[in-house]
Amino acid sequence: MLSIDGSMGEGGGQVLRTSLALSLLTGTAFDITRIRAGRPRPGLMRQHLVAVQAAARIGNALVSGAEIGSTELVFRPREIHGGTYEFPIGSAGSTTLVFQTVLFPLLLATTEPSTVRFEGGTHNPLAPPLDFLRSAYIPLLARMGARIDIAFERYGFYPAGGGAWSATIHPASRLERFELLERGEIRAQRGNAIVAQIPATVALRELDTLTAALGWDRAGARPTVVPNPHGPGNALIATIEGEHVTEVFSGIGERGVRAERVAQGVADEVTRYLRAGVPVGEHLADQLLLPMALGSGGSFRTLAPSMHFLTQSDLLKVFLDVHVHTTQESDDVWRVDVEPKRAN
Repeated sequence: MLSIDGSMGEGGGQVLRTSLALSLLTGTAFDITRIRAGRPRPGLMRQHLVAVQAAARIGNALVSGAEIGSTELVFRPREIHGGTYEFPIGSAGSTTLVFQTVLFPLLLATTEPSTVRFEGGTHNPLAPPLDFLRSAYIPLLARMGARIDIAFERYGFYPAGGGAWSATIHPASRLERFELLERGEIRAQRGNAIVAQIPATVALRELDTLTAALGWDRAGARPTVVPNPHGPGNALIATIEGEHVTEVFSGIGERGVRAERVAQGVADEVTRYLRAGVPVGEHLADQLLLPMALGSGGSFRTLAPSMHFLTQSDLLKVFLDVHVHTTQESDDVWRVDVEPKRAN
């Protein structure tokens, strides 16, 4: 049994989620202590508990310590089964993070398609929005040989939640080598400001600020007013469609935070990405490490590695025999090479 220190690196829920996925795929039991020690409220919160429960259900695992607030957990995986699953978080916890926990076990260790439905938050602070999965992440997984179909039902924002969507995951025998070193010509730049139970003028102010800061055509930015929402919420999505990759950047509106500030934060991220000229943004970079390590490896160019990236890189080496090499090419341009060898 492996022992994982949940405070490693950035000390967040990523350590737990990746450990669950790799435990299922390698058949390796683990215990984890100091779960989310790097967060203001350590231990399992609702979305982390649902991730544990989801992993346990698809992998028939034996689990102890799975309760709200727990900082220690023991997970013993057994056989993974595809099928139809539903995982309601029961709050505005991130559905996309729960999805990422079960995605690769269902993709690589089953023989039948699986359909998984999620209820909770679709646009959360500190989590990839569903737009990121659909437009940026899943298309790159498709290049590796994965087929994942997303069916969107409704938006869910913090704190009311109520969002819903499903993913149909088709089994893949392996993931192909992945290379993404150039972004290519930029073909489209779009902004979308989503509002639920708050004035549409908030969306317009965000789009005005975003397009002005980036010099984009205002006609390519649009507001989305959510009909019949479960509660109030706001998200700003900026999409850069390149010749070889689509990147998605997001900001989540919060009470007391002006629309202009939300938009400027997104604009700053986009500006950094465009200035560097790389194909892979900061958040997409750490998301690519797991499928590349589980598959045939490869290379990509990105921004300076984040703490999330470094944590993920270190954790992969606990479960897998994989080499992740980073090379700085210029001020904010790095090359990442992933070379898997064999599972422990």
